[in-house]
Amino acid sequence: MDLGLAIVILGVSHFLWNYLSSPLKIFPGPFWASFTNLWRLQDVFKGRCDITHNQLHRKYGAAVRMGPKVLSLSDPSIIPNVFNSKNPWMKSDMYNVNDVIVSGVRLKNLFSHQDEKWHSTYIRPVKGLYSMTKVQDMEPGVDITINLFMDKLRERFVKKGQLCDMADYLNFFAWDVMSQITFSQNLGILEAGSDYQGFLGRSNKSLDYFASISQMPILDLLLDKNPIVRLGPPTFVWANIFSLEQLQKRLSGGTAPSGHTDFLDKFLETKKKYPDLVNDNTIVTYLLSNTLAGSDTTGSAMCSAVYHILKHPRVHQKLRDELYAAKIPLPARWRDLQGLTYLDAVMRESMRVNPGVGLMIERVVPEGGFTLPDGRFIPAGTIVGMNPWVINKNEAIFGANTQDFIPERWLPSPGESHEAYQARFTKMKSTDFTFGAGPRMCMGRYLSQLESYKLIATLFSTFEMELPSLDHTWHVTNSWFVRHEGIPVKMRERKDLTVSA
Repeated sequence: MDLGLAIVILGVSHFLWNYLSSPLKIFPGPFWASFTNLWRLQDVFKGRCDITHNQLHRKYGAAVRMGPKVLSLSDPSIIPNVFNSKNPWMKSDMYNVNDVIVSGVRLKNLFSHQDEKWHSTYIRPVKGLYSMTKVQDMEPGVDITINLFMDKLRERFVKKGQLCDMADYLNFFAWDVMSQITFSQNLGILEAGSDYQGFLGRSNKSLDYFASISQMPILDLLLDKNPIVRLGPPTFVWANIFSLEQLQKRLSGGTAPSGHTDFLDKFLETKKKYPDLVNDNTIVTYLLSNTLAGSDTTGSAMCSAVYHILKHPRVHQKLRDELYAAKIPLPARWRDLQGLTYLDAVMRESMRVNPGVGLMIERVVPEGGFTLPDGRFIPAGTIVGMNPWVINKNEAIFGANTQDFIPERWLPSPGESHEAYQARFTKMKSTDFTFGAGPRMCMGRYLSQLESYKLIATLFSTFEMELPSLDHTWHVTNSWFVRHEGIPVKMRERKDLTVSA
């Protein structure tokens, strides 16, 4: 027999045996997904796997086979099981792709580390810094960047009557504000009006690589982690180097240049408090978490808010009415926004319909396996994942028409009792998967909310804005983080505006 033919027969037999003997064959899904992870890699590579995932769950139900040993789950009731805090399920190997090689040494970070004990140990010194109470310490830095943002909009677009691509400028703001509150200096992106240093571009390329290659992590060993010759696009080495440079500047130059306390100051304080645990490398890990995770997701949330508000004139008018009546000082202060229920509903709905993360958040089923509510058994070692774009569309939790932007779903319905509303609101809030769940839930969620609520309130209190047409559609790319292009906005200064501090 020809050797080539024998190899083909052997390969086909191997795939058929795996298919027929797999305990996951009881779970439906795309045909090729049963044989190879190449199916989900190509789906993610196209940039809108969130659409595919929702379609598959509508077709096949609460558990869909996405790979030979991979299931996508959509039942919100099992979130406390898959993402439990007491006995956390281990992260899958997809996260290893986020490791970086520096001087021949493989470095992990808070996001990529699979060891829950390690993560818990190293997150403990700084976790308290991200409580809602503590992140308000960063409000002066946020205000500095909001003022810069508003000044540049006036200078470049309002006075000249030109359209502003708000997708660009909201992301410029997100990166500059995170740098301001982390290092007490912005990156100069808003000032330049462009990604002049390439931070956003490199981040996007890194995420494009991570999103696709993480679907088949073994490929990373042949590409980015290849010990002989590195192949493929840039990963996150640049972010590690940038964070280290900022730390070295602070160590040699003293206090924060703005005079306000920033995260780097607080991280250095933890080094003094926990000398056996926190060193300079640990601080770089903390800085990296701020720089990357804190910028893209917040930019995505603000883009979603502006786009959906302007696409829905009724929502736009109700929000303006509430903001105008409140007569809040500008830039908006966090404490002044607490009673603005429609703003809160708009922001919650903006994040629900457009979560910042658009891929499955993966975990490995532990020893003993797991039985789904419908009785089907998932064996130990199986990779299971839940996609925020799927969970947040669950109609049993969030009501009808979950594909639509309806802020009122977060408010009391006509005739609804206070008790019924509170129960419904609590269920929606606890199920909302925008920031994940469990011990790895996004640590910076309160910081993201503070930044985005303040910016949106200030923006819509200051300018009258509109899209060129209500039929305009933005462009969405899902590469782990969800990014947007094309939100052209015409702005006019509000005539009766009074700015106070």
